Amino acid sequence: MPTIFELVNDALGTLSPAVPFGMDVYIGDLPNQFIVYSLISGVPEQHADNVEKVRLYRVQVNIMDINGLTSLPNVDAAMTAAGFVKGPERSLPKDRDTSHYGLAKDYFYVSG
Repeated sequence: MPTIFELVNDALGTLSPAVPFGMDVYIGDLPNQFIVYSLISGVPEQHADNVEKVRLYRVQVNIMDINGLTSLPNVDAAMTAAGFVKGPERSLPKDRDTSHYGLAKDYFYVSG
């Protein structure tokens, strides 16, 4: 069974190299558009015989774009094709240092 990080990497990899991505922070010169993702939580949902059987993961994917939020990659299609379910989304404040706008999208994944 692949880890949650491998699942997200594989899903977002379908958008690359057009949209570069990284985990937690993007390292290097920032492109006009990029993605960073983070694991928000991994909560056990079901146990049997003192063994975890099911875990619910929440992953946040931040789409960052210096030109605004009107022309974004189809992260929903990439993540749902990998078995994730769409969750809440919200805009992020414009980054003072880089001038990138951001959109945070949460996705859920059940393993087990």
